[in-house]
Amino acid sequence: MTSTSETRRAWLAWFAICIIWGTTYLAIKIAIGTIPALLIGGLRYLMAAAIMVIGLKAQGRRLPSLSVWPTQAVLGFSMLGLGNGGVVVAEQYLTSGMTAVLVGTSPFWMVAIDAAFPGGKRLRLQQVIGMTVGFAGIVMLVWPDLKASLSMGSGALGGSPLVGIIAVQVACIGWSIASSYSKRHKHSADVLGTATLQMLFGGTFMTLAATVRGDWAGLSFSPASTAALAYLVVLGSVVAFVAYSYALKHLPISVVSLYTYVNPVIAVALGALLLHEPFGALQVTAAAVIAIGMLIVRFDRRLARVEGEVS
Repeated sequence: MTSTSETRRAWLAWFAICIIWGTTYLAIKIAIGTIPALLIGGLRYLMAAAIMVIGLKAQGRRLPSLSVWPTQAVLGFSMLGLGNGGVVVAEQYLTSGMTAVLVGTSPFWMVAIDAAFPGGKRLRLQQVIGMTVGFAGIVMLVWPDLKASLSMGSGALGGSPLVGIIAVQVACIGWSIASSYSKRHKHSADVLGTATLQMLFGGTFMTLAATVRGDWAGLSFSPASTAALAYLVVLGSVVAFVAYSYALKHLPISVVSLYTYVNPVIAVALGALLLHEPFGALQVTAAAVIAIGMLIVRFDRRLARVEGEVS
């Protein structure tokens, strides 16, 4: 039974998750100033994995057995390689606040992809309605840029926010695949150990992709980007995931998952205050429509557990 002190610490851990993962969007935006997008993710998770390995060793613990490594490699690729990789790529074209808002569409992809897996639950009318409302919000958000791109021809998409929106949807698909896959494959009960492996594999995949793209040639460090990367490694990955694991252990998943509603608010506020990012009437309306769609989908009590994603 969870004691009062453990419950109190669990709530503090949940509060830390809300603050830290809500601020990672700002940190990514700052780091992109001098560090290529995929290298941000690659370096972030490789360094975080190294810190986690040292921490586990200091506690006399080992990484999970080799038998679970293939499963964690798949999860690392889909959750972090595609998931976080899509976010950092998106922030090259979108504001940090809008990226955070669009990440809220992940429940739509989760119910759809889970239904596509063997043995998955069929989509219900309520879920379809919620997904339709949510994607209507995305269309509303992208419509001005879509019209401008179409009027200028197909070559106009290179620097368009449409690229960022597509990248966020790739991220959501990656998280959704990881969620459905993890539910169907047993893995080690050592949450921190499996998280370390996922960071190791996810960081490796992103670093390899960055190497193939030739991103190392464009790598440089400024005081701001170095501080942002350090924040992402230490607080955004190691501290936040330890806090997340502790909160999950002592609080209901339905409570812990509420951080997904808090993160966009923090990201939008910080982007507007510190980076002077625009967030006008159109963005506010579209974000509200997306949020309504997400609430419709997630209000279904029979909806399978939605796995939390590392931002």
